[in-house]
Parts: sequence; C-alpha cells; structure tokens
Amino acid sequence: MSTLFISDLHLEETRPDITGAFLRFLDEKTPGTERLYILGDFFEAWIGDDERTPLQEQVASALKAVCDRGTEIFLMHGNRDFLIGEDYCQRAGATLLDDPTVIDLYGTPTLLMHGDSLCTADEEYQKFRANMRNPQMQKMMLARPLEDRQKMARQLRDMSMAKNQGKAEAIMDVTPEEVVREMEAHGVQRMIHGHTHRPAIHDLTANGQPAKRIVLGDWDENIWWLTAEPGKEPELHKQPL
Repeated sequence: MSTLFISDLHLEETRPDITGAFLRFLDEKTPGTERLYILGDFFEAWIGDDERTPLQEQVASALKAVCDRGTEIFLMHGNRDFLIGEDYCQRAGATLLDDPTVIDLYGTPTLLMHGDSLCTADEEYQKFRANMRNPQMQKMMLARPLEDRQKMARQLRDMSMAKNQGKAEAIMDVTPEEVVREMEAHGVQRMIHGHTHRPAIHDLTANGQPAKRIVLGDWDENIWWLTAEPGKEPELHKQPL
C-alpha cells in the first residue's frame, strides 16, 4: 500500500527522454500503488483540451491504463498547464484537484499545492497568476482559435524565460512566512508542493508544533518522486533520467 507524488515533468515534444522516463515510471512504480498525485506543470504548456497532440494522447492513454489497473490518479494545475480541463482528465482517467487541497495521507492531514502561490516576493508574477487564473480570462483565451493560442503560448513562454533570468534566486523561491500562513490556515503539519525545482524536505514550525514542507523535484537531469506508506515518513527519491 503506497501513494506516489510527482510534479514538474514539463512534458513536451522536444524532450522525448522525459516522456520515455515517465512511461517507464508508470510501468515500474505504479503497479500496486493506491494513488498517484501529479502536482502541476505536468506539461510544459497547455492551450486547451482541444489541441490533442500525439504526445498528449500518448500520455492520456498511458495514465488511463494505470487507472484501469486500479490506481487513482489526481492532477493539479501548475503555472504552465493551468488550462487542463475535465475533458482531458476524463481521457486520462484522472481527477482534477483544486490548488490547494488537503488530503488524509494515511492518517496525517497533508496540504497539497503546486507551489507558485507561495512565491509572494515575486509580486509581478503573482499579478500575472491572478489574471491567468481568472475564470473569465480563461474563457476568453479558450474561445480564441487554436492557432492563436499556440502563438500566445510561445510568446508567454519566451517572456517568462526572459524575465526569470533577471530575477534574484530568493524572489523565485517560496516565502517562508507564506508557507506557515498556508499551513496554519489549513490546520496541517505537512505540506507537499513542487514548482521551485528545489527538491528537499524542510523542518519548520507551524501551529506551534514541528512541521514538514516537502518539495518535489523537476524532471530534467533526474526524475524525482515521493513515496508515502502507512506508518512511515514520506521518502523523496531521485533517479538519473
């Protein structure tokens, strides 16, 4: 009995090595697993469920096979793929999770997030995030022709890369006070998130008690995943891509 957590795969056509590693991960790690949580930035970009590229369909088919074997799959939006919708989740056999969400992880209430909302020092990004997560804005974006959305996604990606190159490392990491605020607001002693590409397990204090923040790693040179089992502390794993 176990539960797996991954995030920040940034799947895209130009990185077939990551796609291959993910398909192997599903074959090797998910048999017998109760649940698989994917905490955002699963894809490098997402412009709507109607795009249906070969990569997207291949991944959906692979996830559906895992679901059909008895593993529940949960998918959370990231800052790259916040337009993933119910149609794609249905094809993949996945349930779309709100960000944030609290789950009961073998008796321990655990807060799941993508993690970008914790980076409050990056005020420019937080304004952009609020705009992009606005349902009315998303509805307008999805109403545009597919070709326009593809062009817009490329432009947004180029802008993001250019802006991030000039930002201090501290600005792009989580704000410690915001981490504690979120944990206390949800009454939990454990948080799991991705986004920052800084995998680690951090000890902290929240609600006046010892707490842990577990950061999932991005899939680039290595693959990262977290395993949780009853009666054990979650373990963070790394394996060369």
